Amino acid sequence: MKQLKEAILERGTVLSTGVLKVDQFLNHQVDTTLMSEIGVEFARLFENDQVTKVITIESSGIAPSFMCAHQLQVPLIFARKKKSLTMNQATVYSSRVYSFTKQEYSEVTVSKELIEKGDRVLLIDDFLANGEAASGLVSIVEQAGATVAGVGIVIEKSFQDGRKKLEERGLRIESLARIASLDGSTVTFIDEIALVNN
Repeated sequence: MKQLKEAILERGTVLSTGVLKVDQFLNHQVDTTLMSEIGVEFARLFENDQVTKVITIESSGIAPSFMCAHQLQVPLIFARKKKSLTMNQATVYSSRVYSFTKQEYSEVTVSKELIEKGDRVLLIDDFLANGEAASGLVSIVEQAGATVAGVGIVIEKSFQDGRKKLEERGLRIESLARIASLDGSTVTFIDEIALVNN
């Protein structure tokens, strides 16, 4: 997706060979125009998959998944990283997820009332690295007896093994920007090479 790649190049910062900082437009400050375009693109990619719900993990996945769910005219569910007083273990589906950037585990939960057998759930997330977050969401959808309609990723770090893990489960993955490598101030996309303004 051209607009997304431009945002990565103009406003992203390569922090290391494994970390790309995109807090100027995606996961701290949100570029609502770009998120709207991302939502339109995800909706186009999955328009024939009979999606009944969209799911993400709080908080960075909420903006793009909201825009996608709005386009598809279906509810958005976000898995919580902390349970509220209204939730207990008997009333939620849960999965343990490791965050690559935070270097910690979280127990993510979704109320059992929100996903039903027969639902076709589209997973949307900001990054795909090692596939932990997406795998956790897949587990929650499967616990509910629902079907994963597909996985939409804003930025994929293709040099990590997340895509392989998900494809081995038979899942369809659509990534809007696939990064082959991060090196110094250079971002190499799967199909091109460009410099990030650091």
